[in-house]
Amino acid sequence: MVNRIVKALLLLSTHMLVNEPIVAAQTTVHPVIAEAQAVAWNSPNVQHVYGLPNVKANEKGSLTVNTDGLKFTGKSSHSEIPLQSIRAVSAGNQRVELWGLKGRILRMGIPDGGGMVAAMLLQHKVDMLTVEFSDRNGGYHGVVFDLPANEADRAVQVFAKMPARQDETKDSACRDGWVRPNTVLVSAPNWDQAKVPAEYRTLVYEHMIDRLRHMKGIDRVYRDGETAAQQGCPQYTVGLSITGFKPGSSVQRAWTGPIGMFVGTTQMVFDATISDASGKLNLHKETKATMRGETESTNVADGIAKKLAKQFSTARKKGAESNLARGPEPERAS
Repeated sequence: MVNRIVKALLLLSTHMLVNEPIVAAQTTVHPVIAEAQAVAWNSPNVQHVYGLPNVKANEKGSLTVNTDGLKFTGKSSHSEIPLQSIRAVSAGNQRVELWGLKGRILRMGIPDGGGMVAAMLLQHKVDMLTVEFSDRNGGYHGVVFDLPANEADRAVQVFAKMPARQDETKDSACRDGWVRPNTVLVSAPNWDQAKVPAEYRTLVYEHMIDRLRHMKGIDRVYRDGETAAQQGCPQYTVGLSITGFKPGSSVQRAWTGPIGMFVGTTQMVFDATISDASGKLNLHKETKATMRGETESTNVADGIAKKLAKQFSTARKKGAESNLARGPEPERAS
C-alpha cells in the first residue's frame, strides 16, 4: 500500500514538472547600481608612464574607471582623480621594441632587409591612455598610462557614457597682485599649428613642470589655470607652441641598418616664449628636438623639457644681469 502511494506521488510530481512551465528566477536590480555597472571598467596590467602626483614614473598597477572617476592602485602608491575633475580622455598607441638598445643594434645589422622582418616580429603594440584633469586650485594636469592592446579604446568608450562634466568658470588671471619673486607660470602649450598626439602634449607639459620645479633658485611653479592671486603673481611666464611634429618609426630604423640610428626618429619643432612680470624680459626662440628609442613619446617630451629649462635658466640669468647693469629704477614723484 505504501509503495503504491509513493509511486503515485512520483508520477504526479513528474507530470507537474513535464507539463508546467518553468519560470526563471528574476532579480530586481536598482537602476543606479545597474548604471554604475554599465560604465565600470578595470585593467589589472597598467603602467603609469608619467603625470600622477606622488606616483613614480613607470610604476605598474591596476586602473579602474567608474562613476566616481579614475583610480590607480600600484604596489607602493594609490591615486584617484574625481570624475568632475577630468577634462579630456584620449586613446593612442605606439610600437615598443623588445630587448632595448642591444636588440635594436642587433636587428639593424641584419642584411637584406632582415632587420625589418625582425623588427616587425620582435615588437609589441602598447596602448596609451591620456587623461587630462584639474586639481583643486584649477591647475591643469595630464597623466599617461600604458595599457594592453585595445584597452585604451575601451576605457574611452566607458568615459563617453559618463555624465557630462560641469565646468566651473574660474578667473585665474593675476590682476593688481603682488609679484612673488622666483616663481614661474607654465602656460598650457598651443598645439593649433601641428597635429600632435595627446600623449606627447601631456608628457611635454608635465616634464616641463618637473624640470622647472627642480631648478635651482625657483621657489614655486604655477600650472595653467591655477588661481594664484592670493599666493602672489608669478614673476616669469613660460609658453610653448608646437609648429611641427613627425612621429618616428622603429621598424624603419631597423630596416635601414646602421643608418637607422639617424632616420625614423620622432621630431618636434616648437616656439618657446619666456617673459617676466616687469615686461623687460621677452624671449622668443625656435627649437628642434629629435629623439629615438623604445618609447619615443617619453624621450622626446623630456628632451624638449630639458632644452626649454636650459633656455629659461639662461634667459633668467641674463635678465638678472641686465637689471643689475641698469640699476634701480628712479622713484616716481608723488
